[in-house]
Amino acid sequence: MKNKFITIPNLLSLFRLLLIPLLIWLYLFRGDNTWAIAVLALSALTDIVDGIIARRFNMISDLGKILDPIADKLTQAAVLLMIALRFVPVRFLLGFLVVKELTLGIVGLLVVRRTGVVTGAHWHGKLCTVVLFAVMAAHMIFPNMASEVSVVLVCAAAAIMILSLTLYLTEDFKMLKNAKA
Repeated sequence: MKNKFITIPNLLSLFRLLLIPLLIWLYLFRGDNTWAIAVLALSALTDIVDGIIARRFNMISDLGKILDPIADKLTQAAVLLMIALRFVPVRFLLGFLVVKELTLGIVGLLVVRRTGVVTGAHWHGKLCTVVLFAVMAAHMIFPNMASEVSVVLVCAAAAIMILSLTLYLTEDFKMLKNAKA
């Protein structure tokens, strides 16, 4: 199943990518927070379901290991960008997300190139995704949130992101070091 392209989890990841324009349209152009939150919740739910299906029915594929986090990160970037238009502290989180993902993307490509191994998500990456979705949802549910509350949420999410970045880079550099040996 490793090299299969058309699997239920991969189709769910593609579906999540297709939800992004709808989410943007609902939040920015229709000003409909309720439906935007519902679409974000649907996106999060399909993320959970695709992981369960992939593991339970042995549908884990290299494409899925790449497509799933791309759908996550593009959704997160789109929502953070939308929220950052209203909440200045979220701009820091969006910038940090971009730096984190570019760093992990570049190092991840080096790992694949040197080892031939496509690594999947780990517990800290999943925790980071859950926290980011919770922070994004909180900002969407409470559009008049106090700036101080926004700062606390952003700092909590940033701390989890730093932890995840550190743990991923530690593993990736270990794999690169072992590939040289």
